[in-house]
Amino acid sequence: MPVQDARIKVVIQRTPSVKSFRLEVAEPAPYLAGQFLSVALKEGAEFKRYLSISSSPTEKGHLEFTKKLTDSAFSKFLDNLRPGGNVKIEYPFGKFTLRDGCEKIAFLSGGIGITPIRSICKYVVDENLGVDIALLYANRSVSDIVFREDFELMQKQYARLKLVHVLSEAAPEFKCVAGRITAGVLKDNIADYADRKFFICGPPAMVEAMKNILSQELSLPKENIITENFQGY
Repeated sequence: MPVQDARIKVVIQRTPSVKSFRLEVAEPAPYLAGQFLSVALKEGAEFKRYLSISSSPTEKGHLEFTKKLTDSAFSKFLDNLRPGGNVKIEYPFGKFTLRDGCEKIAFLSGGIGITPIRSICKYVVDENLGVDIALLYANRSVSDIVFREDFELMQKQYARLKLVHVLSEAAPEFKCVAGRITAGVLKDNIADYADRKFFICGPPAMVEAMKNILSQELSLPKENIITENFQGY
């Protein structure tokens, strides 16, 4: 996996604190939906991060990563980049990808952990794979939902994608489950949970909490639980 130069084509403001960066790569490498890449902005460890690829292999012409912007040196430098700027990337990495033979899957995600899930869902929809998908996506408020419009469009295009928003600050005009993802919320919204493989991606504390719910409260076998501790903070 050689390090490559990439040019920023487009910057998209997804939420007040999240941006997507679409890259033009001279020699694009094949990758699987759900994998991640390394992004180096300049010399120094503080200016390099591993970030999920939020684009799908079906989206030709660009490679996209999405980042929650914080007070870190990396985020501050990234936030000032504009189209025409250059970064160094290396990819693909990771095994948070679709498994052969998975006819029913479920995603549990929080915040910016949605990035590899967006990639996988977009790939399934574009290829019309027939995989049955249930997604519980937790956020603080409506304004924190990343890729909201993308998922709304995907649901219209693909009948086998069910998305349930779980918000700690519920809005009366927005259809969602109030609170957080619990065993009860899972049972209420994914009745056939025992038949699915679960993919979990989000902050490490959330990933551990979801693993405990699935394995201890719902008695799912370990082989049905696939995790990714999201590194893009």
